[in-house]
Amino acid sequence: MPIYEYRRPDGTTFEVMQSFTDDTLTKDPETGVPVEKVLHAPAIHFKGKGFHNTDYGTRRRNRELKESAEKGADNYEGKQADKKAEKAKESKQADSKPKAESKPAKKSSKD
Repeated sequence: MPIYEYRRPDGTTFEVMQSFTDDTLTKDPETGVPVEKVLHAPAIHFKGKGFHNTDYGTRRRNRELKESAEKGADNYEGKQADKKAEKAKESKQADSKPKAESKPAKKSSKD
């Protein structure tokens, strides 16, 4: 059962353990003075990227993301071109090397 905090008109507070289905107190059970429920902010912790700064970014942030994406695409395309050039170079080297002649396997006559 949760513990709820209530405030008296003079500013003092007290806590009461109540069920979720119980009605909110309107009077202090000890003195009969009217009370109000005190609400507290929940404890929420955002972990990881993607919260606040990147979700609701400014125009500058959006511009930075666009620029980094373009640079990333350029780097990706450059790397792909480098890989293709390297493969072509390897295949040219393989074609220029003399291939070893393969000898047929000898059959053993162990029966």
